[in-house]
Amino acid sequence: MTTIGVEEEYLLIDPVTGLPVPQVEKVRMATEGACLVADQEVQSELLQAQVEVATPVCDTLEEVAGHLLRLRHAVGTAAEAHGCRIAACATAPQRHGRPVAVTDQARYRAVAAQAPQLVAEQLINGMHVHVAVPGREAGVQVLNRIRVWLPTLTAMSANSPLWDGHDTGFASWRTVIFSRWPVSGVPPHFQDEADYDRRVQRLLESGLISDTGQLYWQARLSERYPTIEVRCLDVQLRVDEAVMFAGLVRALVETALGEAAAGTPVPDCAPELLQAAMWHAARHGLSNTLIDPDGGRHRAGDVLCRLLQHVASSLEASGDSRQVTGLVHRLLQDGTGADRQRAALAEGGPGAAVSLIISECGTP
Repeated sequence: MTTIGVEEEYLLIDPVTGLPVPQVEKVRMATEGACLVADQEVQSELLQAQVEVATPVCDTLEEVAGHLLRLRHAVGTAAEAHGCRIAACATAPQRHGRPVAVTDQARYRAVAAQAPQLVAEQLINGMHVHVAVPGREAGVQVLNRIRVWLPTLTAMSANSPLWDGHDTGFASWRTVIFSRWPVSGVPPHFQDEADYDRRVQRLLESGLISDTGQLYWQARLSERYPTIEVRCLDVQLRVDEAVMFAGLVRALVETALGEAAAGTPVPDCAPELLQAAMWHAARHGLSNTLIDPDGGRHRAGDVLCRLLQHVASSLEASGDSRQVTGLVHRLLQDGTGADRQRAALAEGGPGAAVSLIISECGTP
């Protein structure tokens, strides 16, 4: 069975106002003393009101769920001790009148100097799924095959409709904010590993990016681990929703590996169509239509059914079929995190939306 790992980013917010609270160092240090957290599992992020957690390498979705619950509990307890709460929402529901300070690390200071206004608006949180691949060449072939499904995953994970206390009209405003960096969006098609490395090297030599960490494609080869890293997902309100995406992404990667081994042709989708499909997914989530991998426009539910059919064999082989399929059906019935945030905002205003975000964070 292919191994997986998950990284989640959270906001630290005031439980009453919903405003970001720049307490990441105090929260991180408090978790270091907790017996439930291992070294490097909790890290600072770009802004001092953000914190990141990373699971160990996992074999099963049950392991993923257990580690995410453990890490959310540990960070949440540390945050409460310092007067704030963790929020697993992908944009800040409220913001300060002035920017949140950048975390005092050389790399983050350099990024802030490069793009001050972008950094000021980076109060956004993603979920990254790492799936092991047998090598970089295999990884490139996987990227070429899963890129057409990234808009669908983005729509399903939409959990960032709010910004500055109002509804943006987008289900995933995080996707729009993150798309403004020089190297972002759906990754291009690569001929092979050498092509991937050559194009990345040109970006580095040009000075347009300072390191490979600034390859903000929505899926990429990891430079730290022998994995594919899928980054298009908004962080999820609930742990079981995060687990669903871990299972789906693993199944997509395993399906792509099988297709590559069988010599199945790579899906052909024009880059401008993929870019527009991603924008459409960020705008509507699952409340409208989706663009499928062939470029056709269909009801969201039909595209999700096609996704499940596409990965059915891989889900069955890993023993994840019943769990993931059930969670996808629940998603279609109950809506995305963006839908739930909007419903809370409409019913009770910004305070109700903040209460929802805080209350769902520790839910299994």
